[in-house]
Amino acid sequence: MAKGMVRVPVREQDPKVRATNFEEVCLGYNQEEAMEEATRCLNCKNAKCIEGCPVSINIPAFVQEVKEGNIEEAYKIIGQSSALPAICGRVCPQESQCEGKCIRGIKGDPVSIGKLERFVADYALEHDIKPEGAKEQNGYKVAVIGSGPSGLTCAGDLAKMGYDVTVFEALHELGGVLVYGIPEFRLPKQKVVAKEIEKVKELGVKFETNVVIGKSTTIDQLIEEGFEAVFIGSGAGLPMFMGIPGENANEVFSANEYLTRSNLMKAFDSSYDTPIAAGKKVAVVGGGNVAMDAARTALRLGAEVHVVYRRSEAELPARVEEVYHAKEEGVIFDLLTNPKQINVDENGNVKSMTVIKMELGEPDASGRRRPVEIPGSEYDIDVDTVIMSLGTSPNPLISSTTKGLEVNRRKCIVAEEESGQTSKEGVYAGGDAVTGAATVILAMGAGKAGAKGIDEYLKNKEK
Repeated sequence: MAKGMVRVPVREQDPKVRATNFEEVCLGYNQEEAMEEATRCLNCKNAKCIEGCPVSINIPAFVQEVKEGNIEEAYKIIGQSSALPAICGRVCPQESQCEGKCIRGIKGDPVSIGKLERFVADYALEHDIKPEGAKEQNGYKVAVIGSGPSGLTCAGDLAKMGYDVTVFEALHELGGVLVYGIPEFRLPKQKVVAKEIEKVKELGVKFETNVVIGKSTTIDQLIEEGFEAVFIGSGAGLPMFMGIPGENANEVFSANEYLTRSNLMKAFDSSYDTPIAAGKKVAVVGGGNVAMDAARTALRLGAEVHVVYRRSEAELPARVEEVYHAKEEGVIFDLLTNPKQINVDENGNVKSMTVIKMELGEPDASGRRRPVEIPGSEYDIDVDTVIMSLGTSPNPLISSTTKGLEVNRRKCIVAEEESGQTSKEGVYAGGDAVTGAATVILAMGAGKAGAKGIDEYLKNKEK
Protein backbone atom coordinates (compact mmCIF):
# COMPACT_ATOMS: atom_id res chain seq x y z
CA MET A 1 0.00 0.00 0.00
CA ALA A 2 1.26 3.51 -0.83
CA LYS A 3 2.92 5.61 1.88
CA GLY A 4 0.33 7.60 3.80
CA MET A 5 -2.28 4.88 3.33
CA VAL A 6 -0.83 2.69 6.12
CA ARG A 7 -0.96 3.77 9.77
CA VAL A 8 2.19 4.11 11.87
CA PRO A 9 2.39 0.81 13.82
CA VAL A 10 1.95 0.88 17.60
CA ARG A 11 4.49 -0.81 19.82
CA GLU A 12 3.14 -3.64 21.99
CA GLN A 13 4.50 -6.10 24.54
CA ASP A 14 5.42 -9.46 23.00
CA PRO A 15 2.41 -11.86 23.36
CA LYS A 16 4.43 -14.60 25.11
CA VAL A 17 5.81 -12.12 27.65
CA ARG A 18 2.59 -10.19 28.31
CA ALA A 19 0.58 -13.41 28.81
CA THR A 20 2.52 -13.81 32.07
CA ASN A 21 2.18 -10.26 33.46
CA PHE A 22 -0.43 -7.57 34.12
CA GLU A 23 1.53 -4.70 32.59
CA GLU A 24 -0.05 -2.69 29.78
CA VAL A 25 -0.20 -4.54 26.45
CA CYS A 26 -0.11 -1.50 24.17
CA LEU A 27 2.86 0.84 24.69
CA GLY A 28 1.43 3.71 22.63
CA TYR A 29 3.11 6.28 20.37
CA ASN A 30 6.07 8.49 21.22
CA GLN A 31 5.94 12.11 20.00
CA GLU A 32 7.78 11.41 16.74
CA GLU A 33 5.42 8.52 15.88
CA ALA A 34 2.34 10.56 16.87
CA MET A 35 3.37 13.51 14.70
CA GLU A 36 4.01 11.18 11.76
CA GLU A 37 0.62 9.48 12.16
CA ALA A 38 -1.07 12.90 12.45
CA THR A 39 0.23 13.87 8.98
CA ARG A 40 -2.10 11.19 7.53
CA CYS A 41 -5.18 13.22 8.55
CA LEU A 42 -6.81 14.92 5.55
CA ASN A 43 -8.34 17.65 7.76
CA CYS A 44 -11.73 17.13 6.09
CA LYS A 45 -14.05 20.14 5.99
CA ASN A 46 -17.06 17.90 6.67
CA ALA A 47 -15.37 15.71 9.29
CA LYS A 48 -17.28 12.43 9.56
CA CYS A 49 -15.00 11.35 12.43
CA ILE A 50 -16.61 13.97 14.73
CA GLU A 51 -20.07 12.50 13.91
CA GLY A 52 -18.73 9.09 14.97
CA CYS A 53 -17.57 10.37 18.39
CA PRO A 54 -20.24 10.13 21.14
CA VAL A 55 -18.73 13.17 22.92
CA SER A 56 -18.09 15.13 19.66
CA ILE A 57 -14.36 15.83 20.07
CA ASN A 58 -13.06 18.21 17.38
CA ILE A 59 -10.79 15.49 15.99
CA PRO A 60 -9.26 17.27 12.95
CA ALA A 61 -8.37 20.28 15.14
CA PHE A 62 -6.56 18.28 17.82
CA VAL A 63 -4.82 16.07 15.23
CA GLN A 64 -3.63 19.22 13.40
CA GLU A 65 -2.03 20.47 16.65
CA VAL A 66 -0.29 17.10 17.11
CA LYS A 67 1.00 17.34 13.54
CA GLU A 68 2.55 20.71 14.40
CA GLY A 69 3.95 19.46 17.73
CA ASN A 70 1.59 21.62 19.84
CA ILE A 71 0.61 18.83 22.24
CA GLU A 72 -0.66 21.07 25.05
CA GLU A 73 -2.95 22.85 22.59
CA ALA A 74 -4.18 19.47 21.31
CA TYR A 75 -5.04 18.52 24.93
CA LYS A 76 -7.03 21.73 25.44
CA ILE A 77 -9.10 20.96 22.33
CA ILE A 78 -9.83 17.41 23.50
CA GLY A 79 -10.56 18.72 27.03
CA GLN A 80 -13.40 20.89 25.71
CA SER A 81 -15.34 17.68 24.98
CA SER A 82 -13.83 14.85 27.05
CA ALA A 83 -13.00 14.63 30.75
CA LEU A 84 -11.23 11.25 30.43
CA PRO A 85 -9.08 11.20 27.26
CA ALA A 86 -6.33 8.87 28.57
CA ILE A 87 -9.05 6.33 29.35
CA CYS A 88 -10.96 6.76 26.08
CA GLY A 89 -7.76 6.52 24.05
CA ARG A 90 -7.32 3.04 25.52
CA VAL A 91 -10.78 1.48 25.80
CA CYS A 92 -13.04 3.19 23.23
CA PRO A 93 -14.18 1.06 20.26
CA GLN A 94 -12.70 3.61 17.83
CA GLU A 95 -12.90 1.16 14.93
CA SER A 96 -16.71 1.38 15.00
CA GLN A 97 -16.88 5.08 15.93
CA CYS A 98 -14.49 7.89 14.87
CA GLU A 99 -12.05 5.67 12.95
CA GLY A 100 -14.95 3.80 11.37
CA LYS A 101 -16.02 7.08 9.72
CA CYS A 102 -12.50 8.20 8.70
CA ILE A 103 -12.21 8.91 4.94
CA ARG A 104 -8.66 7.52 4.98
CA GLY A 105 -10.18 4.14 5.80
CA ILE A 106 -11.93 3.84 2.42
CA LYS A 107 -8.77 2.96 0.50
CA GLY A 108 -6.27 2.41 3.32
CA ASP A 109 -5.98 2.41 7.10
CA PRO A 110 -8.03 5.00 8.98
CA VAL A 111 -6.03 7.51 11.04
CA SER A 112 -5.18 6.07 14.49
CA ILE A 113 -7.38 8.63 16.26
CA GLY A 114 -7.58 6.62 19.49
CA LYS A 115 -3.82 6.16 19.77
CA LEU A 116 -3.28 9.88 19.06
CA GLU A 117 -5.81 10.81 21.76
CA ARG A 118 -4.01 8.49 24.17
CA PHE A 119 -0.63 10.05 23.34
CA VAL A 120 -1.94 13.60 23.92
CA ALA A 121 -3.66 12.64 27.19
CA ASP A 122 -0.61 10.74 28.50
CA TYR A 123 1.57 13.74 27.63
CA ALA A 124 -0.80 15.97 29.65
CA LEU A 125 -0.69 13.58 32.63
CA GLU A 126 3.10 13.35 32.46
CA HIS A 127 3.53 17.14 32.26
CA ASP A 128 0.71 17.86 34.75
CA ILE A 129 -1.20 20.11 32.34
CA LYS A 130 -4.30 21.33 34.20
CA PRO A 131 -7.80 21.28 32.71
CA GLU A 132 -9.52 24.65 32.31
CA GLY A 133 -12.15 25.16 35.04
CA ALA A 134 -14.95 27.67 35.66
CA LYS A 135 -14.15 31.36 36.01
CA GLU A 136 -16.73 31.71 38.83
CA GLN A 137 -19.25 29.62 40.80
CA ASN A 138 -22.99 29.98 40.10
CA GLY A 139 -24.23 28.90 43.56
CA TYR A 140 -26.13 25.75 42.54
CA LYS A 141 -25.45 22.40 44.25
CA VAL A 142 -25.66 19.17 42.21
CA ALA A 143 -25.24 15.56 43.40
CA VAL A 144 -23.80 12.90 41.09
CA ILE A 145 -24.29 9.25 41.96
CA GLY A 146 -21.47 6.97 40.84
CA SER A 147 -17.86 7.79 39.90
CA GLY A 148 -17.77 5.72 36.72
CA PRO A 149 -17.44 7.23 33.23
CA SER A 150 -20.92 8.82 33.06
CA GLY A 151 -20.71 10.28 36.59
CA LEU A 152 -17.17 11.64 36.14
CA THR A 153 -18.07 13.21 32.79
CA CYS A 154 -21.26 14.81 34.12
CA ALA A 155 -19.45 16.09 37.23
CA GLY A 156 -16.53 17.48 35.20
CA ASP A 157 -18.80 19.26 32.71
CA LEU A 158 -20.97 20.77 35.47
CA ALA A 159 -17.89 21.96 37.38
CA LYS A 160 -16.63 23.70 34.23
CA MET A 161 -20.00 25.50 34.08
CA GLY A 162 -19.56 26.74 37.67
CA TYR A 163 -21.70 24.25 39.63
CA ASP A 164 -20.86 23.00 43.15
CA VAL A 165 -20.71 19.24 42.48
CA THR A 166 -20.43 16.32 44.91
CA VAL A 167 -19.98 12.76 43.62
CA PHE A 168 -21.22 9.89 45.83
CA GLU A 169 -19.49 6.53 45.25
CA ALA A 170 -20.65 3.23 46.80
CA LEU A 171 -17.21 1.58 46.84
CA HIS A 172 -14.08 2.57 48.75
CA GLU A 173 -12.22 3.50 45.58
CA LEU A 174 -13.24 5.97 42.86
CA GLY A 175 -13.64 5.05 39.20
CA GLY A 176 -16.57 2.62 39.00
CA VAL A 177 -16.22 0.13 36.15
CA LEU A 178 -12.90 1.78 35.19
CA VAL A 179 -11.30 0.35 38.36
CA TYR A 180 -13.26 -2.84 39.02
CA GLY A 181 -14.21 -3.97 35.53
CA ILE A 182 -11.29 -3.32 33.17
CA PRO A 183 -8.00 -5.17 33.78
CA GLU A 184 -4.71 -3.45 34.58
CA PHE A 185 -3.14 -4.65 31.30
CA ARG A 186 -5.74 -2.66 29.34
CA LEU A 187 -6.18 0.29 31.66
CA PRO A 188 -3.54 1.01 34.36
CA LYS A 189 -5.26 2.17 37.55
CA GLN A 190 -2.62 4.40 39.22
CA LYS A 191 -0.87 5.61 36.07
CA VAL A 192 -4.10 6.52 34.23
CA VAL A 193 -7.45 6.22 36.06
CA ALA A 194 -6.37 7.78 39.37
CA LYS A 195 -4.64 10.65 37.54
CA GLU A 196 -7.67 11.32 35.31
CA ILE A 197 -9.86 11.48 38.45
CA GLU A 198 -7.36 13.97 39.94
CA LYS A 199 -7.98 16.18 36.89
CA VAL A 200 -11.73 16.12 37.68
CA LYS A 201 -10.94 17.03 41.32
CA GLU A 202 -8.82 19.94 40.06
CA LEU A 203 -12.02 21.33 38.48
CA GLY A 204 -13.44 21.61 42.03
CA VAL A 205 -15.53 18.41 42.14
CA LYS A 206 -15.86 16.87 45.64
CA PHE A 207 -16.03 13.09 46.20
CA GLU A 208 -17.53 10.98 48.99
CA THR A 209 -16.81 7.23 49.01
CA ASN A 210 -18.60 4.34 50.79
CA VAL A 211 -21.99 6.01 50.25
CA VAL A 212 -24.58 3.52 49.00
CA ILE A 213 -27.55 5.46 47.66
CA GLY A 214 -30.65 3.60 48.80
CA LYS A 215 -28.93 2.45 52.02
CA SER A 216 -26.65 5.21 53.41
CA THR A 217 -29.02 7.89 52.14
CA THR A 218 -31.60 8.32 49.36
CA ILE A 219 -32.06 10.66 46.41
CA ASP A 220 -35.07 12.21 48.17
CA GLN A 221 -32.90 12.94 51.23
CA LEU A 222 -30.17 14.50 49.05
CA ILE A 223 -32.78 16.85 47.56
CA GLU A 224 -34.05 17.69 51.08
CA GLU A 225 -30.44 18.47 52.10
CA GLY A 226 -30.18 21.18 49.45
CA PHE A 227 -29.00 19.49 46.24
CA GLU A 228 -31.02 21.15 43.48
CA ALA A 229 -30.44 18.44 40.87
CA VAL A 230 -29.19 14.85 40.88
CA PHE A 231 -27.51 12.82 38.15
CA ILE A 232 -27.66 9.02 38.45
CA GLY A 233 -24.64 7.34 36.84
CA SER A 234 -24.66 4.20 38.98
CA GLY A 235 -23.93 1.75 36.15
CA ALA A 236 -25.17 -1.80 35.74
CA GLY A 237 -23.51 -4.10 38.22
CA LEU A 238 -26.07 -6.90 38.58
CA PRO A 239 -24.76 -9.95 36.66
CA MET A 240 -26.92 -12.26 34.55
CA PHE A 241 -26.76 -16.06 34.60
CA MET A 242 -28.06 -18.80 32.29
CA GLY A 243 -30.10 -20.78 34.80
CA ILE A 244 -28.50 -24.11 33.79
CA PRO A 245 -27.88 -27.05 36.17
CA GLY A 246 -24.68 -26.76 38.21
CA GLU A 247 -24.48 -22.98 37.95
CA ASN A 248 -24.52 -22.63 41.76
CA ALA A 249 -21.26 -24.57 42.22
CA ASN A 250 -18.46 -22.82 44.14
CA GLU A 251 -16.17 -22.45 41.12
CA VAL A 252 -18.78 -20.67 38.96
CA PHE A 253 -18.38 -16.88 38.97
CA SER A 254 -19.89 -13.88 37.27
CA ALA A 255 -17.29 -11.98 35.25
CA ASN A 256 -18.14 -9.00 37.47
CA GLU A 257 -17.06 -10.75 40.66
CA TYR A 258 -13.99 -12.31 39.04
CA LEU A 259 -12.74 -9.03 37.59
CA THR A 260 -13.55 -7.05 40.76
CA ARG A 261 -11.46 -9.46 42.84
CA SER A 262 -8.59 -9.19 40.40
CA ASN A 263 -8.75 -5.45 39.68
CA LEU A 264 -10.08 -3.61 42.71
CA MET A 265 -8.88 -6.12 45.34
CA LYS A 266 -5.60 -6.68 43.45
CA ALA A 267 -5.77 -10.50 43.56
CA PHE A 268 -3.42 -10.53 40.57
CA ASP A 269 -0.68 -9.11 42.83
CA SER A 270 1.00 -11.82 44.96
CA SER A 271 1.69 -9.26 47.71
CA TYR A 272 -2.09 -8.90 48.30
CA ASP A 273 -3.97 -11.46 50.40
CA THR A 274 -7.11 -11.55 48.20
CA PRO A 275 -8.26 -15.06 47.27
CA ILE A 276 -9.19 -15.73 43.64
CA ALA A 277 -10.09 -19.07 42.04
CA ALA A 278 -7.42 -19.01 39.35
CA GLY A 279 -8.29 -22.51 38.11
CA LYS A 280 -6.15 -24.70 35.84
CA LYS A 281 -8.78 -24.98 33.09
CA VAL A 282 -11.23 -22.11 32.83
CA ALA A 283 -14.27 -21.64 30.57
CA VAL A 284 -15.54 -18.10 29.99
CA VAL A 285 -19.11 -18.08 28.66
CA GLY A 286 -19.84 -15.05 26.45
CA GLY A 287 -18.21 -13.08 23.63
CA GLY A 288 -18.14 -9.41 24.66
CA ASN A 289 -15.30 -7.19 25.86
CA VAL A 290 -15.91 -8.25 29.46
CA ALA A 291 -15.57 -11.91 28.43
CA MET A 292 -12.22 -11.10 26.76
CA ASP A 293 -11.09 -9.26 29.90
CA ALA A 294 -12.02 -12.21 32.13
CA ALA A 295 -10.40 -14.74 29.76
CA ARG A 296 -7.15 -12.78 29.47
CA THR A 297 -7.06 -12.28 33.27
CA ALA A 298 -7.52 -16.03 33.91
CA LEU A 299 -4.79 -16.76 31.36
CA ARG A 300 -2.37 -14.46 33.22
CA LEU A 301 -3.21 -16.28 36.45
CA GLY A 302 -1.89 -19.47 34.84
CA ALA A 303 -4.99 -21.19 33.41
CA GLU A 304 -5.75 -22.80 30.07
CA VAL A 305 -8.71 -20.68 28.96
CA HIS A 306 -11.62 -21.45 26.63
CA VAL A 307 -14.08 -18.78 25.44
CA VAL A 308 -17.42 -20.52 24.84
CA TYR A 309 -19.69 -18.49 22.54
CA ARG A 310 -22.85 -19.58 20.76
CA ARG A 311 -22.34 -17.62 17.53
CA SER A 312 -19.45 -17.47 15.05
CA GLU A 313 -16.39 -15.19 15.15
CA ALA A 314 -18.07 -12.66 12.82
CA GLU A 315 -20.77 -12.08 15.47
CA LEU A 316 -18.41 -11.70 18.47
CA PRO A 317 -19.47 -8.42 20.12
CA ALA A 318 -15.98 -7.80 21.55
CA ARG A 319 -13.62 -5.34 19.87
CA VAL A 320 -11.58 -6.89 17.05
CA GLU A 321 -8.38 -5.75 18.80
CA GLU A 322 -9.36 -7.54 22.04
CA VAL A 323 -10.15 -10.81 20.22
CA TYR A 324 -6.87 -10.56 18.29
CA HIS A 325 -4.88 -9.95 21.49
CA ALA A 326 -6.63 -12.83 23.27
CA LYS A 327 -5.80 -15.23 20.43
CA GLU A 328 -2.19 -14.02 20.29
CA GLU A 329 -1.87 -14.74 24.02
CA GLY A 330 -3.22 -18.28 23.72
CA VAL A 331 -6.93 -18.08 24.61
CA ILE A 332 -8.83 -20.93 22.90
CA PHE A 333 -12.14 -20.02 21.20
CA ASP A 334 -14.93 -22.65 21.18
CA LEU A 335 -17.33 -20.89 18.82
CA LEU A 336 -20.85 -21.99 17.78
CA THR A 337 -20.95 -23.76 21.14
CA ASN A 338 -23.40 -23.28 24.04
CA PRO A 339 -23.36 -24.62 27.64
CA LYS A 340 -26.09 -27.08 28.65
CA GLN A 341 -24.98 -27.88 32.19
CA ILE A 342 -22.04 -27.67 34.59
CA ASN A 343 -21.02 -31.04 36.02
CA VAL A 344 -19.74 -31.39 39.60
CA ASP A 345 -17.95 -34.18 41.48
CA GLU A 346 -19.08 -35.78 44.77
CA ASN A 347 -17.67 -32.80 46.71
CA GLY A 348 -19.64 -30.29 44.65
CA ASN A 349 -16.60 -28.99 42.73
CA VAL A 350 -16.74 -28.28 38.99
CA LYS A 351 -15.24 -31.12 36.91
CA SER A 352 -16.55 -30.38 33.40
CA MET A 353 -19.13 -28.49 31.36
CA THR A 354 -21.52 -30.14 28.90
CA VAL A 355 -21.91 -28.05 25.75
CA ILE A 356 -23.80 -28.44 22.48
CA LYS A 357 -22.77 -27.37 18.98
CA MET A 358 -24.81 -24.62 17.31
CA GLU A 359 -25.51 -23.43 13.78
CA LEU A 360 -26.75 -20.04 12.64
CA GLY A 361 -30.39 -19.89 11.54
CA GLU A 362 -32.62 -16.97 10.56
CA PRO A 363 -31.85 -13.42 11.74
CA ASP A 364 -33.44 -12.36 15.07
CA ALA A 365 -34.87 -8.93 15.99
CA SER A 366 -31.34 -7.46 16.29
CA GLY A 367 -30.52 -8.59 12.73
CA ARG A 368 -28.01 -11.20 13.88
CA ARG A 369 -28.61 -14.79 12.77
CA ARG A 370 -30.15 -16.77 15.61
CA PRO A 371 -28.06 -19.71 16.90
CA VAL A 372 -29.86 -23.06 16.74
CA GLU A 373 -28.81 -26.27 18.54
CA ILE A 374 -27.59 -29.24 16.48
CA PRO A 375 -29.38 -32.26 18.04
CA GLY A 376 -27.07 -34.97 19.38
CA SER A 377 -23.90 -32.83 19.22
CA GLU A 378 -23.35 -32.56 23.00
CA TYR A 379 -19.88 -33.12 24.44
CA ASP A 380 -17.98 -32.29 27.65
CA ILE A 381 -15.23 -29.71 28.10
CA ASP A 382 -12.84 -30.57 30.94
CA VAL A 383 -12.86 -27.43 33.18
CA ASP A 384 -12.52 -26.66 36.90
CA THR A 385 -13.73 -23.02 36.84
CA VAL A 386 -16.52 -21.31 34.87
CA ILE A 387 -16.90 -17.54 34.43
CA MET A 388 -20.30 -16.32 33.21
CA SER A 389 -20.03 -13.15 31.11
CA LEU A 390 -23.57 -12.71 29.82
CA GLY A 391 -24.12 -9.04 30.51
CA THR A 392 -25.38 -7.06 33.49
CA SER A 393 -28.43 -5.06 34.48
CA PRO A 394 -28.77 -2.12 36.90
CA ASN A 395 -29.07 -2.85 40.61
CA PRO A 396 -32.70 -1.95 41.53
CA LEU A 397 -31.65 -0.43 44.90
CA ILE A 398 -31.75 3.20 43.71
CA SER A 399 -34.98 2.94 41.71
CA SER A 400 -36.77 1.06 44.51
CA THR A 401 -35.87 3.74 47.11
CA THR A 402 -36.70 6.83 44.99
CA LYS A 403 -40.30 8.02 44.80
CA GLY A 404 -41.57 8.68 41.27
CA LEU A 405 -38.59 7.26 39.37
CA GLU A 406 -39.79 5.24 36.39
CA VAL A 407 -37.95 2.07 35.28
CA ASN A 408 -38.57 -0.28 32.36
CA ARG A 409 -39.04 -4.07 32.47
CA ARG A 410 -35.24 -4.56 32.51
CA LYS A 411 -35.04 -2.39 35.68
CA CYS A 412 -33.23 0.32 33.67
CA ILE A 413 -34.10 3.91 34.59
CA VAL A 414 -36.21 5.60 31.92
CA ALA A 415 -34.51 8.84 30.82
CA GLU A 416 -34.63 11.14 27.79
CA GLU A 417 -31.67 10.58 25.48
CA GLU A 418 -31.12 14.28 24.70
CA SER A 419 -31.13 15.57 28.28
CA GLY A 420 -31.03 12.57 30.61
CA GLN A 421 -34.22 13.78 32.33
CA THR A 422 -36.10 11.08 34.26
CA SER A 423 -39.75 10.97 35.34
CA LYS A 424 -38.78 12.74 38.59
CA GLU A 425 -38.23 16.50 38.48
CA GLY A 426 -34.61 17.54 38.96
CA VAL A 427 -33.33 13.96 38.63
CA TYR A 428 -31.31 12.99 35.56
CA ALA A 429 -29.66 9.70 34.60
CA GLY A 430 -27.34 8.23 32.00
CA GLY A 431 -24.93 5.45 31.13
CA ASP A 432 -25.46 1.78 31.93
CA ALA A 433 -28.12 2.60 34.59
CA VAL A 434 -30.30 3.70 31.64
CA THR A 435 -29.11 1.58 28.70
CA GLY A 436 -27.90 -1.59 30.43
CA ALA A 437 -24.26 -2.62 29.92
CA ALA A 438 -22.63 -0.62 27.10
CA THR A 439 -19.30 1.11 26.39
CA VAL A 440 -17.33 3.64 28.42
CA ILE A 441 -17.62 6.31 25.70
CA LEU A 442 -21.42 5.92 25.36
CA ALA A 443 -21.68 6.35 29.14
CA MET A 444 -19.54 9.50 28.82
CA GLY A 445 -21.82 10.80 26.06
CA ALA A 446 -24.79 10.29 28.38
CA GLY A 447 -22.92 12.11 31.18
CA LYS A 448 -22.40 15.09 28.87
CA ALA A 449 -26.08 15.07 27.89
CA GLY A 450 -27.04 14.92 31.58
CA ALA A 451 -24.82 17.89 32.46
CA LYS A 452 -26.38 19.91 29.64
CA GLY A 453 -29.88 18.89 30.74
CA ILE A 454 -29.20 19.85 34.38
CA ASP A 455 -27.70 23.17 33.31
CA GLU A 456 -30.78 24.05 31.25
CA TYR A 457 -33.12 22.89 34.05
CA LEU A 458 -31.42 24.97 36.77
CA LYS A 459 -31.02 28.06 34.58
CA ASN A 460 -34.75 27.99 33.80
CA LYS A 461 -35.73 27.31 37.41
CA GLU A 462 -36.20 30.33 39.61
CA LYS A 463 -33.78 30.28 42.50
